[in-house]
Amino acid sequence: MGTIATFGEIMLRLSPPGKELLFQSPRLAATFGGGEANVAVSLAVLGHASRWISVVPANPLGDAALRRLRGHGVDVGAVVRAGRRLGVYFAETGSDARPSKVIYDREGSGIAEAKPGDIDWAAALEGMERLHVTGITPALSASAAALTVEAVKSARAKGMGVSVDLNYRAKLWRYGRRAPEVMREIAAEADLLIGNEEDCQKALGIAAAADVEAGALDVKAYEALTAEVMRAFPGLDRVAITLRESRSADWNRWSAVLRTRSDFIVGPVHEIRSIVDRIGSGDAFAAGLIHGLTSFGTDAQALAFAVAAGALKHSIPGDWNLSTEGDILALAGGDRSGRVRR
Repeated sequence: MGTIATFGEIMLRLSPPGKELLFQSPRLAATFGGGEANVAVSLAVLGHASRWISVVPANPLGDAALRRLRGHGVDVGAVVRAGRRLGVYFAETGSDARPSKVIYDREGSGIAEAKPGDIDWAAALEGMERLHVTGITPALSASAAALTVEAVKSARAKGMGVSVDLNYRAKLWRYGRRAPEVMREIAAEADLLIGNEEDCQKALGIAAAADVEAGALDVKAYEALTAEVMRAFPGLDRVAITLRESRSADWNRWSAVLRTRSDFIVGPVHEIRSIVDRIGSGDAFAAGLIHGLTSFGTDAQALAFAVAAGALKHSIPGDWNLSTEGDILALAGGDRSGRVRR
């Protein structure tokens, strides 16, 4: 099993019961989530030595977040305890034609105010083989962007693999720099790049011929898109693009493609007709792909595993995919009946 570090933010997640609107009733379920922490949890559940690196305030909310991560086997020993507050986000689960909604309250969080030099990367990355980051942390502030650049450059200097999930968030890029100005520098350090067609366009400035709103998974368009990304970033070994065909908030078709330097691989398609919670499904895919590339014999097997991991996350409330390797392999192997296992 590989040893993998992730770097980014964790937030308090507050959600109304079931598919209620926010504050429809006076109850909110409190959990934790955030792209890089989600990946760290999934990798730990899959058996990896998983380390999450961040800046978390030294208060009861920060303590609770770290306890939850430790409870799933994530190493939080490199977390810096500093900053004024833990970020918060509100997640409202959609239904039918009503989309899910996310409201952020994360300005001034510990990681948003962190800057280069705040983390001892030599110590934080000690013993790790790969660093995983996303485009979310660099979107928080200029200092967080600079710290992310410092992180990936430190990892490459140590000879580590670097994976980047582009994760473009339009609501976050508000501090004066355009996403491609930052993300192209980060992507240049990566050997594995993950995203969707919007991510490539908005985070890297590379347009896709596919239309995300068209309701069809146009594989040919993604074949051309991944080739263009590979040309733009010669340090990449692999580019993965997740494909989501959204029929409604409850019904999606889900798949992905993977380009290597020699092949273009199309993953299986999963019909997901009763979505419980789709937040974190891309992170489940990223963790599944990293796991698959270190555990299975071929890229096609790794891709099928990653797609299945993302599909299973849609059935689990909260940000974290807690599916085991056996659960994911069963789905990847074609067991989609949902019958009780006795």
